[in-house]
Amino acid sequence: VCPSMMEVFRKVQKVATTDISVLITGETGTGKELIARELHRRSNRESGPFIVINCGAIPENLIESELFGHVKGAFTGAIASRPGKFQAADKGTLFLDEIGELPLNLQVKLLRALQERVVYRVGDSKPERVDIRVVAATNRVLEDEIRGGRFREDLYYRLNVVNIYLPALRERGDDVLIIAKALLSKFADELHSAVRGFTPQALAAIRKHQWPGNIRQLENRLKKALVLCDKTLLGIEDMELEVNSERGILPLEKAKEEFQRKYVLEVLERNNGNRTQTARDLGVDPRTIFRYLEREANPIPNQAARLGELTGADEPPRR
Repeated sequence: VCPSMMEVFRKVQKVATTDISVLITGETGTGKELIARELHRRSNRESGPFIVINCGAIPENLIESELFGHVKGAFTGAIASRPGKFQAADKGTLFLDEIGELPLNLQVKLLRALQERVVYRVGDSKPERVDIRVVAATNRVLEDEIRGGRFREDLYYRLNVVNIYLPALRERGDDVLIIAKALLSKFADELHSAVRGFTPQALAAIRKHQWPGNIRQLENRLKKALVLCDKTLLGIEDMELEVNSERGILPLEKAKEEFQRKYVLEVLERNNGNRTQTARDLGVDPRTIFRYLEREANPIPNQAARLGELTGADEPPRR
């Protein structure tokens, strides 16, 4: 295991049994939720609930209700009182994923809840005490968000008592091969595949590939390869990895079109086939992604979308 991951494991072991807040940082797909679950599993709250809320996946007008709950009649559609994630996490761990996406007005209320360990349901003035341990995660650089006025500095320090940084897959050396082999064994059993390993060329390509979507991208690529492969060893072509060969020269417009096609598919793959999140990442209207996929003659988008369905398409990607 690479030194940076050894440091992650050392920190997890040290802080798991405490109740201090932990902020897990790193790129999308590096396994932040897995680390959060491991912190919970090793804690004194293991028998309590582990509750996840993705702050970037809930419409802004519903986030407060999701976090703190609401009473009947608090807003249109509130036909019954309902507890929020804070109440659901009582005696356990609350995992705030994508904390950098939380609107500023909600950051104030979250800070108060963390400081006082008391929450107020939307439409109610009665305080409810909660006993929780908070773990947050983000793929954003929160220091930059603070400088840009998009994230409260006081909330940052409240959440970031201990920081656990998860390195990108490309920074982990030969770890990627260990992970790829372990995932292949796991998914081959789950998918009832006859595949039992990789060709040497595929292993070399996996080691060399940058994996911008990190472990999630590797997982999706493996699942797709296992479903479509008829051999016992996965090759470079099954993993859709580049072979070391010079590419022919294309006209500029054709090259741009080819790059755009591959890039949209890559981002779609990183996001588990989630077209809404892909549109947000690319800064375009979601309809642009839908139109692009409709025009696309190559079967890859449908496969990417199919993988998305298997792993939760158009739901927020896990961290």
